[in-house]
Amino acid sequence: MTSFWPLELARPLVTGSFGVSASTHWVASASAQSVLERGGNAFDAAVAAGFVLHIVEPHLNGPGGDLVAMVTRAGAEPLVLCGQGPTPASATIGHFRAEGLDEIPGSGALAAAVPGAVDAWLLLLRDYGTWELDDVLAYAIHYAERGHPLLANAAGVIASVATLFTGSWPTSADQWLDRGRPPSPGEPVGNAAYGRTLRRLVEEARAAASGRSREARIDAARRAWGAGFVAEAVDRFVRTTRHLHSTGGDHFGVLTGQDMATFEAHLEPSVSIEFREHVVHKAGAWSQGPMLLQSLRILEGYCDDELDLVSERGIHLVAEALKLAAADREVYYGDDLTEPELQHLLSAEYGKRRRDLITETASVEFRPGRAPALREPYRPPLRLPSGDLGESAGEPTVRVAGDMRGDTCHVDVIDRFGNAVSATPSGGWLQSSPTIPELGFCLGTRLQMMRLDPSSPSALRPGCRPRTTLSPTTVVSDDGLIALGTPGGDQQDQWQLVFLLRVLAAGLGEQHAIELPMFHTTSFPGSFWPRTWEPGGLVVEDRLGAGVLAALEDRGHRLTRAGDWKLGRLSSARRDHRTGLLAAAANPRGAQGYAVGR
Repeated sequence: MTSFWPLELARPLVTGSFGVSASTHWVASASAQSVLERGGNAFDAAVAAGFVLHIVEPHLNGPGGDLVAMVTRAGAEPLVLCGQGPTPASATIGHFRAEGLDEIPGSGALAAAVPGAVDAWLLLLRDYGTWELDDVLAYAIHYAERGHPLLANAAGVIASVATLFTGSWPTSADQWLDRGRPPSPGEPVGNAAYGRTLRRLVEEARAAASGRSREARIDAARRAWGAGFVAEAVDRFVRTTRHLHSTGGDHFGVLTGQDMATFEAHLEPSVSIEFREHVVHKAGAWSQGPMLLQSLRILEGYCDDELDLVSERGIHLVAEALKLAAADREVYYGDDLTEPELQHLLSAEYGKRRRDLITETASVEFRPGRAPALREPYRPPLRLPSGDLGESAGEPTVRVAGDMRGDTCHVDVIDRFGNAVSATPSGGWLQSSPTIPELGFCLGTRLQMMRLDPSSPSALRPGCRPRTTLSPTTVVSDDGLIALGTPGGDQQDQWQLVFLLRVLAAGLGEQHAIELPMFHTTSFPGSFWPRTWEPGGLVVEDRLGAGVLAALEDRGHRLTRAGDWKLGRLSSARRDHRTGLLAAAANPRGAQGYAVGR
C-alpha cells in the first residue's frame, strides 16, 4: 500500500527483550512492569495491574464488574478467561415486568450480573501466576490508602452524577464527594474502604490456609469473596437498599450471596480463524468477539491494496463488513448459540455470501444473514437515536436521560518467557449503582445488554451469561504473537479490526496502526441501554482529510466528525518468536494510555 501518509509518532513503539506492558493508564502499566522487574511473570503482572485499575480508573471499571481475558502460556494455545458472571437466579423476565419495566435499566443494582472480575483475576493468579496474593495486591492497596491524582475524565464523571449521588444514592455521595463537592482533576483520591476489603481478603486467606500452599491461600481469598464477608455485604445491601434506576423508578436489586457463591470463573477454549497466515483468537458468542472474526472472513476476499484504511474505498469496505457482522451479532449471538451455528457464521462460504452483499454505496439497512444451518433470526426492535451521537465512544453510564457515555479498561503484558495476557475488565463503574459502603465499591450493570423478550438470543434467563462487549484478542503466527484490545463497548472489535488490517494486511507497526485516524460505524443496534442506532452512521476522526470525508458522504455514509484525536484507546504487546524481541504500543489520545518495557 502506498497511501498511508508519513506519521510523526506521538509515542514510540516500546521495544525490549525482558518484558513489556501496555494499558489504558500509565500507573497500571508501571505496576505491571514493576512485577516483571521483581521476578513475576506476565500473569502476576496482569493481576497486579487489574486491581490497580480499580483505583486509578474507578469510573471505567470496578471490583463489582466483569472481565474477559486471552491467556497464553509460552508455547501453548491461547485460552479465554471468563470473568463474566451470569444472571442472578431471580432475574427473570417476569420479575422485571412485575416491576413495571419494558427494558432492563442502564444503571442500578437491578441490572447487576454476578460480579466476575475479582474471581477471574484470582483464578489467573492461582493457576498461572507465581506470586503470593499479598504481594500482588500491595500495589492496589497502596493507591487505595494513599490516593492517586484523579483523572480529569473521572472528576468530570463524578461531577456529572453529583446531584444523583446527593439526592438518591447517599452511600455514593459519602464515598466520592467531600461534603457535596466533587473532587477536582488532579486531586489525590483513594478508596480507603476498598483498601480495607483487599487487606481483609489477604488476612482471611492467611488465616484459613495457614501452613498450606500458595494455591490454597488464593482459594481461601476466593471463598472470602464469593461466599464470605464480601458476598454477605453485597446480599445485605441489595436486599435492604431500594434506589433510583436509570428508567426513573426506585427498585431493589435481585443479586444474592447465593448467586455469588455458586459462581466460579473459568478458562475455556477460544474460537479462531486464519487471516493472512495469522490465527486470530477470540472469546465465543457469549461475547461479541466472533464479530471481528466474521468481519475478517468477509474482508479476506479483497486484496491488501483494497483495504487501505486511509482511503475512502477501504474505509467503506470495512464499514460495510462491520455492519453485516454486527447484524448477525444482534440476531444470533448469545450464551446458547451452538458450536455448529457459530462455525457456520465463521465459515469462508458464509463470509463470501455476506461479502457479495457489499456494493459501492453505504447500506442503511439492518441485514442479518440467513442459512439452513442457522435458526430463524431474531428480529430486534430498532430504535433511532433521539439526539446527537457525538463521540460515541463506549458504554453508557447512568444519566436518567441516557445521554452520557462511559468506557472500559485494558491491559496487555508479555514476559521474556513468552507468556502473554490481553485483558479487558469493565463494569462496576462508580456511577453504575450505589456504593456498598463497607466494601468501597458498587455493582455492575451488565444485564442491560439482555432483553425482556424470550425470543431474543440475549433474552434475560437466570444462570446464563449476558452477551458482553468485552473482547480482547490474541493473534498467533509461526513468527510470533500479538496481544491487543481496547475499551469502547460496541466499538471494541471495530477498532481492533482497523488495527489488525493495518498490521496484518498493510504491514504497519503497531504504534503507527494505533495512531492513524480511526473510525467506526453506528449502523446497527447498540448493545447498551437505550439501544439506539444510526442507519448508515459512520463516526470518523477529522484527520482522515476533507477529500476522504467528502467521498465517504458521496457514497451515502452519514458522518459524525469526532475531532482529530478522539476515537480508539487501543494498546498491544508483541513477541517475535524468532528473536525473542518484544514490543508494546499504546494510544496517545487523552494522554492516558502508556506502554513500558525493556
